[in-house]
Amino acid sequence: MHETSLTVNGIPLKATVPARRLLSDCLRHDLGLTGTHVGCEHGVCGACTVLIDGVPMRSCLLLAVSMDGSAITTVEGLSGPDGALSPVQQGFAECHGLQCGFCTPGFLTTITAGLEDNPAPTPDEAWELIGGNLCRCTGYQNIVAAVLRAAEITREGAGDSPGNSRCTPGPASSTMSGEAAL
Repeated sequence: MHETSLTVNGIPLKATVPARRLLSDCLRHDLGLTGTHVGCEHGVCGACTVLIDGVPMRSCLLLAVSMDGSAITTVEGLSGPDGALSPVQQGFAECHGLQCGFCTPGFLTTITAGLEDNPAPTPDEAWELIGGNLCRCTGYQNIVAAVLRAAEITREGAGDSPGNSRCTPGPASSTMSGEAAL
């Protein structure tokens, strides 16, 4: 067993885990943070995506002991201290960006990091941003709309004039992960 020090959602924590414990399992079973979902367990679907020092990574591919000293943000850490939704969560709610919700935590963390890098994506850039995450329910249109709406909400919060996306995904001019974008 190995003691691992992690800062999860801003809280310093220690977990004693076997050397082969995956980060996804550590978060879910050892720390009780069940918002991180495990889908394929091969790093393909993106449901287990968390932010490691601000970078989206697949927690099902990482050993918990290798994250010693890292700052990890899970879906539980995206909302404000008062429980207020983040712009990405608000965009998903307003634009109906989820159906069953299984893939949603991975999308929310991925999009949060993506909007840090590109706070004003075009529709094509929004499609590219979510290209590494799979959803079997939505057809992606509403997820892209949620990305654009989240960017708009962030701009509005910064005092910029509101845009006009209001849950309009824009054209899908490319394909995602080998599937035709709908």
